[in-house]
Amino acid sequence: MSLSRREFARNSALTGAGVALTGSVGALATAPGALAAEHGHGHGHHEPGYGPLLPDPKGILALPKGFSYRIVTHSGVTKLESGETTPSNHDGTAAFEGPRGVTLLVNNHELKGPRKNWPRPVPLTEGLVYDPAASGGCTVVEVHAHGGPVAEWVGIAGTSTNCAGGATPWGTWLTCEETEDKAGSNGMTKDHGYVFEVDPCDRRANLAPKPLKALGRYAHEAVVVDPRRGHLFLTEDAAGPNGLLYRWTPPHGFKHGRGRLRALADDAGVLQATKCFDAGGRFVDDLSRATKIGTVYGVDWVDVPDRDARTTSVRKQFSGQDVTRARKLEGMWWGDGGAYIVSSYAREESPVQHDGQVWFYDPRRRTLTLKVLLGVNPAPGQDGAFDGPDNITVSPYGGLVIAEDGEGIQHLFGATDSGRTYPIARNELNQGTEQAPEYSEFTGVTFSPDGRTLFANIQEPGIMLAITGPWRRQPR
Repeated sequence: MSLSRREFARNSALTGAGVALTGSVGALATAPGALAAEHGHGHGHHEPGYGPLLPDPKGILALPKGFSYRIVTHSGVTKLESGETTPSNHDGTAAFEGPRGVTLLVNNHELKGPRKNWPRPVPLTEGLVYDPAASGGCTVVEVHAHGGPVAEWVGIAGTSTNCAGGATPWGTWLTCEETEDKAGSNGMTKDHGYVFEVDPCDRRANLAPKPLKALGRYAHEAVVVDPRRGHLFLTEDAAGPNGLLYRWTPPHGFKHGRGRLRALADDAGVLQATKCFDAGGRFVDDLSRATKIGTVYGVDWVDVPDRDARTTSVRKQFSGQDVTRARKLEGMWWGDGGAYIVSSYAREESPVQHDGQVWFYDPRRRTLTLKVLLGVNPAPGQDGAFDGPDNITVSPYGGLVIAEDGEGIQHLFGATDSGRTYPIARNELNQGTEQAPEYSEFTGVTFSPDGRTLFANIQEPGIMLAITGPWRRQPR
C-alpha cells in the first residue's frame, strides 16, 4: 500500500514539528563534536570514542592507544589456495560465522573492464566464472579467532566493478556490479550491471554464476534485506542524472533462503524507485535538498518500466517529477529495524552541495530520516573533519562505523546516536610523495560475528586489516 502525500502531511501535522526534527532514532553526526552543544551533549557527558590516533611506526594504520591491527590479506603479497596472489582493489566486505570459531569474509574486488588492464585480477577459477573477459569478483577469506594461518579462495570471478553489496539473513553475500557495460562494450562478452549471490560456506553453491536479473541492471552499489517483509533495498551510484534508491518486492508466496533468488525468473517480483515528499506534501526531487539533520521525508515507490535497461538506463527511464534522486548513493546496512543509506557527496550536479549524508529508511513508517550531514570540507588535507562517507556498518557498541572515501586524509570514524563523531583509524599508507601525499579510501568495514574484531580494507593496493582493542559501548 502506498503512502500518499496527503496521508504523510496529515500524520506530520498530528505529530507536530518533531516530525521534521530528530524523530525516534536520533540524529547522528557531522564533524567531530560539531553538533554536541546543539543536541544538549556539550558538557558533563563522557566523550565518545577511544582517544587520539597514534602514528604507526610501520606507516599503515594509526589507531587509538590500546588498539592494534594485523594484515589479513595483501594484494600481490598473500596467496590464494590455488597459488595466485590476492587480487587487488579490495572493496565491500561482510563477515559470517564459520565452523569451530572461524570467521568467513567475502571480499569484493572492484576491478572494471578487461583483465589486461589489471596486474592482479580475480583468477578465473574453473566453474566460478561468469564472463571470462571481466577482471572483478569476490574472494572468501577464512580467519581464525586467535590468529593462525589465513586461507583465501575465489568465490566468484568474471564479474566487473564489484563495489559494495550486502549480507543476507540466510548467510550469503550479494555482490553488486557498479557498471552498465553490455556485451561488446569495454571488452565484455556478457552484459554486466547485475547482482550475484556468493555463499561463503558452500563452495558448490557458487558454481555456474547466474546474475539475479530480477534486481535490475544498473550501476549497483549496495543492497540490504528486510528480514521481516522480504524486500530488498538497493542503491545506485551514478550521475547524469543522479542515481536512485530501489526496492524489490518478491513475488507472492516467495520464501527467501540459500540459492532461492537465483531460481527466480528474470522478471520476478516488482522493482521500484523512491519518490519522496516533505511534510507539506511537496515533491522532493533530490535528497540533497535536506539541509538539517532530522529532516523526514515520506516515501512512495514507483515501478521501473524496464529493469534490464535494454535500450535506456533505468535511472533515465523517469522524468523529473517521477522519482527522487541522490548523488553517490553508496553503502547500506540493515539495523535498528531499517536501512542506513549513504549519499557520499553532492556537487554541482545536485541542487545543494554537501560532503556526505546518511539516511535511515523506516519500512514501518515509510519514511527517510536524515541522520548524518557533512558540510563541504574546506581543508580535506588536514586531519580533523570527515568527508565522503562510503561503506558503513552498524556497530555492536552503538551507532555506526563509517569508511571514509573523501579528499585528502582518510579515516574510519564512528557516529553516535546523539550527534557526535570520533576517529577510529587513519590511513597512513602514503601512495604519493612527501610533497603531494595520496591516501586510498577505506572500504569493507564490518565486525566479526562476535563483535571483537573490526575488519576494514585499504582499497589500493588492496589490504584487509583486522583491528582489535578495548571496544566499549559508546555514549548516546
